[in-house]
Amino acid sequence: MSRPPPDPLYILRGSGAPVNTLHFYCGGDGPPLLYSGSGKGAVHVWNLNTRRAEQVLESHNSNSVIWLDTFDGSRSSLISQGRDMRLCLWDLSEGRSAVTDSLLTGAVGFCQCSLLESQPGSSLLAHPTQDMEEVSVVEMKSWTQVCSLRPDTKLGMLMSMKMWQADSGPVLCAGYEDGSIVLWDVSQRHPLSFLKPLPEPVMCLDVHVCSQKGISGSSEKILQSWTVDGQRTLQMHHSVQMTNPGVSQMRIRADGKILATAGWDNNIRVFGWKKLKPLAVLQHHTDAVNSVAFSDHQDPTQRLLAAGSKDQRISVWSIYSES
Repeated sequence: MSRPPPDPLYILRGSGAPVNTLHFYCGGDGPPLLYSGSGKGAVHVWNLNTRRAEQVLESHNSNSVIWLDTFDGSRSSLISQGRDMRLCLWDLSEGRSAVTDSLLTGAVGFCQCSLLESQPGSSLLAHPTQDMEEVSVVEMKSWTQVCSLRPDTKLGMLMSMKMWQADSGPVLCAGYEDGSIVLWDVSQRHPLSFLKPLPEPVMCLDVHVCSQKGISGSSEKILQSWTVDGQRTLQMHHSVQMTNPGVSQMRIRADGKILATAGWDNNIRVFGWKKLKPLAVLQHHTDAVNSVAFSDHQDPTQRLLAAGSKDQRISVWSIYSES
């Protein structure tokens, strides 16, 4: 018989609002950190050794924080995206909590940004714009626009995206309201391939670059994976039927072994990435799970999975850490 799913290692409480987004930072000499963004505009910086918030950052005019990331290889350099249509750059070094720069995107949707550090000190940022079908790619230090990506046909609102570095240069995969996924060549500013895996809006997607395979989720019960072949063409791959509909977010662990999904049914689901084999249903939350994140810890025995929920709690799990 298979082992029952584990309980959380611990729960982080005190966000004071629904937890919309999570980001781990486990590098450097300091303690492992987890950044969380709340529905009331706060960013909590959690010290995972003490399991307490080291800092609480207030910005975005009390609007929801929907995406967070670190850059320049530093725990002190943080970027946040809020529903006030702004991106904020933070300097958290030496106890500071200063917004050093910001960008007004004009975007009113829920599409999260995507950050690509193409080389040390140089980062590309893809963000939604006031034109709800458009992706703008900017050089982050100067906010200089590199390109604007907009489909020629009507695909509806931009819903989700992921940018990464391919051999030929940066590429971006974008999911749209009509269920379409488009693979874009960022340097050439044109679409490489179209795919429509599901008829519903692409609520979330993720791509595992090493395996050249991605996955998308929607309000339906189906998860659909797809591949990027040698001609940079999207091809349907595996699909899996879930018990209940609705996925808010999904993340593939960096080693390409497991996938975690944040469910509208309050559950976290874990799948084997190779064949989308269901492995576990993690149950703790009393409301919809909005976000999942895997830690980037170098020690495989210290790998963690975190989930943020509408119930204002963050659950932290140790699961398949040595698989």
